[in-house]
Amino acid sequence: MLLTIAIIAITCLVSWMAFKDQKLMQRLLLWPPAVQKKHEYWRLLSYGLVHADFQHLLFNMITLFFFGRALEGFFARYLGSFGFLWFYLGGLLVSILPTYIKNRNNANYHSLGASGAVSAVLFAFILLSPWSMIIVFVIPVPAILYAVAFLGYSIYMDHRGGGYVNHSAHSWGAAYGVLFMVIMDPRVTVAFVQQLLHPSFGV
Repeated sequence: MLLTIAIIAITCLVSWMAFKDQKLMQRLLLWPPAVQKKHEYWRLLSYGLVHADFQHLLFNMITLFFFGRALEGFFARYLGSFGFLWFYLGGLLVSILPTYIKNRNNANYHSLGASGAVSAVLFAFILLSPWSMIIVFVIPVPAILYAVAFLGYSIYMDHRGGGYVNHSAHSWGAAYGVLFMVIMDPRVTVAFVQQLLHPSFGV
């Protein structure tokens, strides 16, 4: 789980610095005109290093900790030691591209947060172990129900609008996570369906 810890540590450090330095925040978040006109392409990834507030950061990093560490070994078998890192960075990029394309000339649009990549991690895990139990506000909940609720909330908040948090990235991240897993190993789909049909609740 070293990669997961490293991603969390770097993200927390940069987010904490950006909370105190608005110039750094503005330099790293996604602002489409800066990418479109100034060719600041790093923003398509760096936006995932900064967050709207501590609650936003905490939610993403806790989710990443619980599900990322469970996936590192799986990706290492297919993609090598840094497989999980490539998957995570791909989640950041793919989840933001639809929003970037839609708002590439919108000077009033900003977005930040690792939610898209975290959503990809969450849904990749769901394909492997949908009935695993996770603790949500001290209540044990099957991972698949948590994921469905998470996605439903994201869709609702996306339609509601407002703020810098890009809720549509959650949906695109989820789709990326599922497709990545299925393409990497189509047998995952069969195993997932079998697990759905035969619930086995566990930690």
